Amino acid sequence: MNTATSSRPSTDWDPRSWRDRVALQQPQWPDESVHEDVLGELSALPPLVFAGEARELTDSLAAVAAGEAFLLQAGDCAESFDTSADSIRDRLRVILQMAVVLTYYTGVPVVKVGRIAGQFAKPRSSDTETVDGVELPSFRGHIVNDVGFTADERIADPTRLLTAYHRAAATLNLLRAFTKGGFASLSRVHQWNREFVADSPAGQRYEALADEIDRAVQFMSACGITSDTLSDLRQVDFYTSHEALLLGYEEALTRQDSLTGEWYDCSAHMLWIGERTRQLDGAHVEFLRGVRNPLGCKVGPTATPDEVLGLCEALNPDRVPGRLTLVSRMGATKVVDGLPPLLAAVREAGHPVVWVCDPMHGNTFTADDGRKTRHFEDVLAEVSGFFAAHRFAGTHPGGVHLELTGDDVTECLGGGSEVLTEDLGSRYETMCDPRLNGSQSVDLAFRVAELLRNGTH
Repeated sequence: MNTATSSRPSTDWDPRSWRDRVALQQPQWPDESVHEDVLGELSALPPLVFAGEARELTDSLAAVAAGEAFLLQAGDCAESFDTSADSIRDRLRVILQMAVVLTYYTGVPVVKVGRIAGQFAKPRSSDTETVDGVELPSFRGHIVNDVGFTADERIADPTRLLTAYHRAAATLNLLRAFTKGGFASLSRVHQWNREFVADSPAGQRYEALADEIDRAVQFMSACGITSDTLSDLRQVDFYTSHEALLLGYEEALTRQDSLTGEWYDCSAHMLWIGERTRQLDGAHVEFLRGVRNPLGCKVGPTATPDEVLGLCEALNPDRVPGRLTLVSRMGATKVVDGLPPLLAAVREAGHPVVWVCDPMHGNTFTADDGRKTRHFEDVLAEVSGFFAAHRFAGTHPGGVHLELTGDDVTECLGGGSEVLTEDLGSRYETMCDPRLNGSQSVDLAFRVAELLRNGTH
């Protein structure tokens, strides 16, 4: 029996029931009737993903929950409508490189989920921001308004929801072509190593690994096993995810599956709830509890065991393995003390969750030049602390959740090819949060693989 179909939404839920709850982090649309008209257009468009794909991901995540696989969830902090096909390809390539490293060194399958094809909205700590005495609405992602700091650019424009849908559809089309059309073939592992990665210490380690994989592929070919006879050598399963922030957009893309009669949010395979919107009585928990997609929920340093257990009961009352992923985002200095009580409470209650580490959001600070940044060593320290907490609690460290790009940016400090504070301004391109570049990402994959291989998994 497919595990994803054994948990059904309660009879008091429908795709609009969230509207009776308090919905935080929603834009102030200038004309609500225009917004509703756009949502009506969206509801008539084809789904971006399919229910069967979401069920497949749930099954794969069930293996992660059991300690039999590892989740790599990664991508942009906030996608841009202006992202090029080359940038999408390079982001996918870095994720594939990381997955190869993790798989080769650990011997377990890696479930690959991108923060891509829908990560257009961003929660903000304030509704407005002030620059040189001018106060304007905050930038909430390209799905809402523009990053430019003028009154016109910061107006919430509901027609951007339609642009987001079409951009997501185009990105998904490209991803499917790359992952199923030979780009992801293991015979191309050397070609994935972009020049800026190859010149770094992490890239040199990756080249050595690629040589080993080449020899293994050649051996299998000599034995009559080729990419033509073993399709897993030349294509991969790759899933999409984003924070389900704008509930009108998510509702409009929710469809009832013709095979099971269950509701799926067809904007992405996996949706998550952010740290700012995980209130048990809030609209986001209410909406997502009723769709059958695999779900994530961010859990920060203020989360209590009772709150986390409440989220488990609300989002996965039937305890379906792979249905719920809890994403720890504690900060490097807090994870060792803050996470074990949550791990113990969830374990003792019998909830089969996937535990994932987001080592990015709890380690952001402002550099001397005024730019937001993160230090590679802090990111690594939180991952190490996450593994240590699981070792202490006797639970499985299920994966990592990262903000990264395939572009050669200078947004996070440190890493094998050291990025210094004075380097930040040279290629600081993010619209919101600082991202690991390709070299830093591959470097981190090797470090995580070593943690897994050294008996912490």
